[in-house]
Amino acid sequence: MGVKILIDSASDITLEEAKEYGISVISMYISFGEEEYIDGVNLKANEFYEKLIETDILPKTSQITPYRFSEEYERLTKNGDDLIVIIMSSKLSSTYNSALMASLDFEGKVFVVDSLSATAGERILCEYALRLIKDGLSAREIYDELNRVKDKIRILAIVDTLEYLKKGGRISKTVAFAGEILKIKPVISVEDGVVKLVGKARGSKRANNLLNELIEKNGKIDFTMPYATLYSGLSNIMLKKYIEDEKELWENDINEVPIYIVGSTIGTHVGPGAIGVVFFSK
Repeated sequence: MGVKILIDSASDITLEEAKEYGISVISMYISFGEEEYIDGVNLKANEFYEKLIETDILPKTSQITPYRFSEEYERLTKNGDDLIVIIMSSKLSSTYNSALMASLDFEGKVFVVDSLSATAGERILCEYALRLIKDGLSAREIYDELNRVKDKIRILAIVDTLEYLKKGGRISKTVAFAGEILKIKPVISVEDGVVKLVGKARGSKRANNLLNELIEKNGKIDFTMPYATLYSGLSNIMLKKYIEDEKELWENDINEVPIYIVGSTIGTHVGPGAIGVVFFSK
């Protein structure tokens, strides 16, 4: 009898990575108009950005149903294992409610964590959970510890264009128009489970400086815990340049800084060209 992990695809953990981690992923459904896809299965991150760039339609993700969670819970606990379920912020999707509802039939076996995060914020929480499993903690102890530390997770990102924040209703058309003319680079964060605009800078260099200031202001990176960097779109060149230019940020060898792509759930709001840092604050 052991502890297993189930995480939703909003974590942007690919099926290949899940296999390496020894965890299971439950996928969201994404629709571009009438076309529906299974996140990470028949729509990989690169394909998502190609579609996002080509179309004027803003894609929509649909919540995972309690029935689908029940099926997964049944499959993953049938050998007597307990299950930790890590879900994207309940303030971004009703998927958490579905996961919780389904867990009522598996009391004492299935523990559902509202990550209050998404993308690599969920990933680093999952990586920490894997450490705790290795340390021999029980599912209940892991659940309590994840809930204790999740408030320390910070996601900070520079967004290349205001277009997608405008389309998603996060900012007004007037602000977006003025921002594009002035070459404004917004900096966003996920705070209390919600995507927020936390700063604006003119040009990439100033945006990088602002990002560094916000990392400092948010308690700096705790390198004893998992951390990550992120990019959205079809190229990670800008992120690699940022990592190289800001090498004093990293206590470890910069070649080891983990780089991941933002998938459809957050990619819908930020569009291509964003770069970010995800970490537990000290």
